[in-house]
Amino acid sequence: MTPFTRKVILIIQSIPEGSVMTYGGIARAAGSPRAARQVVRILHSMSRKYKLPWHRVINAKGMISLTEDESASLQQLYLTGEGVIFDERGVVDLERYQYVPELDMDLELPPEPGDEEDT
Repeated sequence: MTPFTRKVILIIQSIPEGSVMTYGGIARAAGSPRAARQVVRILHSMSRKYKLPWHRVINAKGMISLTEDESASLQQLYLTGEGVIFDERGVVDLERYQYVPELDMDLELPPEPGDEEDT
């Protein structure tokens, strides 16, 4: 696992209930501001394994990006259940709900079994 992937996982895990982050915000916080699409791939492939709160990640417009109606509805239901309010257009007020992780947060995941340590 790359250091960027580890950071993304930790950042997503740190998003508190009732808050959201954007794909680009996660990429910036992980040190690669232009890697929003990579965040999408990490979220898609690792949410189940790392129990990531995938529903707390939305796009830069404050909207749900999922195109499948059932998944998008589920994401909105989860966020609403956590107290996040959507306007009539389905937009979240990012100034109110966007989480910004602490710059000094510990971005170290314990090594996975089978991961080789850098020497």
